[in-house]
Amino acid sequence: MSTIDPALRQKLLRIYADTKTIAVVGASADPTKAGHRIPAYLRRQGYHILPVNPRGGELFGERAYTSLVELDVSVDVVDVFRPAEEAPEIARQAVELGAKALWLQLGIVSPEARRIAEDAGLDYVENACTAVVHSLSRRR
Repeated sequence: MSTIDPALRQKLLRIYADTKTIAVVGASADPTKAGHRIPAYLRRQGYHILPVNPRGGELFGERAYTSLVELDVSVDVVDVFRPAEEAPEIARQAVELGAKALWLQLGIVSPEARRIAEDAGLDYVENACTAVVHSLSRRR
């Protein structure tokens, strides 16, 4: 993280410092997928993970919600493992939910989701892996 913009670095460190609960849209039961490995890592780091998967069931020892609109608990970050085309609707749902941040994983970029999130006052991160950034932030 030493090669990134200092303002962005501070923003990312603040997001992690303020985060307790992460809703993971696109959470997966398949351990070979990033939608499983990354939330599992974050859970090991002490974050409360709320998996969101249309199949429901249970993931990471938690109820898997079929959509963000089902959540009835406070969420700090909505972490997205879905295609960019789905990001604007996920952003709208994150705003409705009262999330503090919307984070699109590595390879996901959406100007419309950015606009929706930032217009509502959410912190916004795109095209970045939450686990990698978290790992690097711990090496300050």
